[in-house]
Amino acid sequence: MGLPRHATRRDIPGMHRVRLAVRENRLASTAIREEHYFAAIEDTGRGWVVEEDGQIIAFAVGNRRTGNIWALFVAPGHEGRGHGRRLHDVMVEWLFAQGIERLWLSTDPGTRAQRFYEAAGWSFRRILPDGEHYYEMRRKPIA
Repeated sequence: MGLPRHATRRDIPGMHRVRLAVRENRLASTAIREEHYFAAIEDTGRGWVVEEDGQIIAFAVGNRRTGNIWALFVAPGHEGRGHGRRLHDVMVEWLFAQGIERLWLSTDPGTRAQRFYEAAGWSFRRILPDGEHYYEMRRKPIA
């Protein structure tokens, strides 16, 4: 079972390969290219990857400036093994540790991703103009 580790520049080709391989929430164009990952994992946020046999099979990226979940994807054939949940939990914990009170994301409706986020405690807030569903998660008060 692969454990998440911090993503580096050398991981970006593998991360992008996973991003292009997913069956849901597919990229409609070349709007996201490999160079977009640099700032996402080095400047505005942090990324994590899970490897198996030397290949990246899942990754997540969170934006510490905006609280946005920029990416969370698992390669086809590797779903259902807990990789996504482990990445999610590490990313959310890190973002809240940065002092962010409210995290947000959007995803296509009727997808496994939507069900995943709802099961992980995210709250649906509204439908965006492009039809995606907008979710939030708030940091729980420390007792």
